[in-house]
Amino acid sequence: MTISYLPCVCLTEIGIGLMGFGSFFLFFGVLLYFDSVLLAFGNILFLNGLTFIIGFKRTAHFFFQRHKFRGSFFFLGGVSLVLCRWPIIGLLVESYGFVLLFRSFFPMALGFVLSAVNIPFLNAFISSSTSMV
Repeated sequence: MTISYLPCVCLTEIGIGLMGFGSFFLFFGVLLYFDSVLLAFGNILFLNGLTFIIGFKRTAHFFFQRHKFRGSFFFLGGVSLVLCRWPIIGLLVESYGFVLLFRSFFPMALGFVLSAVNIPFLNAFISSSTSMV
């Protein structure tokens, strides 16, 4: 009964761990004056963690959709520039691609953060559909 469910859970947990380590290496790569080895290792771990969490097919589908081609090009191009030891330019290009890829998720994430924090002034300021009553 749970045999088919266990491999998926294990892969998801491994993916979360890989993304955590990738974020850790990216943070310390930036903190240590754009160390290209740490940034490259962080990018590889982060992308592998994403693949482990949502699967190879869904990852490829996400990055290679027609309307997300420009964002994917800049994001993966930035990763490749970091791998070629141009960390500052690569991170700038990668950041631009990240914004293009995930711009549809930003309002949802902001809404989640505002609902979790529940700051009335900011909540009324950002979303005009709710009242402060």
